[in-house]
Amino acid sequence: MTALINRTPNPLTLQWRGPVDSLAHDEEGMRACLLRLERPVWAVQDGERPGLSNEGAFQESSSSDGAGRPALAYAPPLPLEMLGDPAFCDWHGARYAYYIGSMANGLSSEEMVIAAGKAGMLASFGAAGLTPPRIEAAIDKIKSALPNGPYAFNLINSPNEPALEARAADLYLKHGIRTVEASAYLILTAPLVLYRAAGLSLGRDGRVVIGNKIIAKLSRREVAQQFMEPAPAEIINQLLQEKRITEEQARLSQQVPMADDITAEADSGGHTDNRPLVCLLPSILALRDEIQAQRGYAQPVRVGAAGGIGTPASALAAWSMGAAYIATGSVNQPCIESGASPHTKNLLAQAGMADVMMAPSADMFEMGVKVQLLKRGTLFPLRAQKLYEVYSRYTSIEEIPPEEREKLEKTIFRRNLDEIWQDTVQFFRERDPSQIERAEKDPHQKMALVFRWYLGLSSRWSIAGEKGREMDYQIWCGPAMGAFNEWVQGAYLAATENRSVVDIGLHILTGSAYLARLRTLVFSGVRLPASLEHYTPRQPLVVPALA
Repeated sequence: MTALINRTPNPLTLQWRGPVDSLAHDEEGMRACLLRLERPVWAVQDGERPGLSNEGAFQESSSSDGAGRPALAYAPPLPLEMLGDPAFCDWHGARYAYYIGSMANGLSSEEMVIAAGKAGMLASFGAAGLTPPRIEAAIDKIKSALPNGPYAFNLINSPNEPALEARAADLYLKHGIRTVEASAYLILTAPLVLYRAAGLSLGRDGRVVIGNKIIAKLSRREVAQQFMEPAPAEIINQLLQEKRITEEQARLSQQVPMADDITAEADSGGHTDNRPLVCLLPSILALRDEIQAQRGYAQPVRVGAAGGIGTPASALAAWSMGAAYIATGSVNQPCIESGASPHTKNLLAQAGMADVMMAPSADMFEMGVKVQLLKRGTLFPLRAQKLYEVYSRYTSIEEIPPEEREKLEKTIFRRNLDEIWQDTVQFFRERDPSQIERAEKDPHQKMALVFRWYLGLSSRWSIAGEKGREMDYQIWCGPAMGAFNEWVQGAYLAATENRSVVDIGLHILTGSAYLARLRTLVFSGVRLPASLEHYTPRQPLVVPALA
């Protein structure tokens, strides 16, 4: 075993005084000592042997009294509740600064949100892509199970289906949903601003009371600035003229930012700009500080980290860069509470970090926006890219050469495009009739809607486990999934039936706290056995009782 060495001379002579039998000298004993997160760790030179203890104390003394052992370093207690910004937990009524982000079409299901909420973790229901009745059913179920929270609901920007976004926002106002996760926004929209402004009031102490909280998920500095500033005056004036907000709410909207929390989303599954977290997070934090200096908000906007977080080491990196909270996504998709099918969960559990690629998105297909997907075990990313190439090359379905159209119908759609158009008309008559009106006037838009039939159904096939369509499954996935799978290889979490969102969250938090204490000792000049650098999930964890 490598001895503990303090490389930095200490002008003071510190001695550890404590029960000698509490000193751990072997690897397992040291690991157990570091994992007692509620207790401090004392690093001691015990003769020729290194030692760690959770007991005793360092005291200044002469080197000749012989009463103690030479002190090397100290790591303070670090219970999971101390990770991140406590203001995040207070604001959302959560126990941990750990956030389970939404995954569309109900992948982050009611069961996932409820399980997380009961453990003191904030999770967001994946409302994107769902109809209002389906969202309303989820609201009833989650509110019933978590009457005091914490929970959130997703509100996604829908530039091609603005009516769907507006109806979701109206549902949240109607049912008193107090926290939404705003995702995929490039510019702020009236439904989102309405949600924020409609929850504002003036407290007895003269301070603004924020009734409707927003967690914005984004990856661009210019978008972050919009959420860090007050609501756009032109949208506020429009809502005021429509009598959807009061004059007081309009005035108060200019005193608070649009979002309470911003999740800086790095290289992730689904909508992503593939930004590295080590570049993105410091940039968004610096922008927050600039705007806070100008605005002087009573409560500065908190900035959390997402994208690539699926192991204790990545979580520790986010904490170390100043993240107020961490958010996970891909790693929750194979969990037992997820809405994904067993086949999809098994594919995700086998994924490596390189088993992902970008492909056209369903909701922003015409804009050329892409999402990150699993490429292992499915041909969807390649087929979606083919559809976008055809869409870019031709202006109507009729313009597609007969042989190419026949190939598309046989290999991708497995149906005649005219039949699919009829299904599309029926679908949008119930969902958003304006889409059909546009398509009937614009052949290129008609082609887009027909192609979106495949793109939209592919994710639902993955969720439902549609037989015969396995090679067409659209599975949102980022590199964090592969990193997670490498981390748990050989451990009980390698099997999908053993994965639960709470257990995974507790292991990521526990592992990051363990590594943080280890790094504290190392940064103090203490050299520890290399095998201690790895935290392995050995058994399920339970939420500790509150002190």
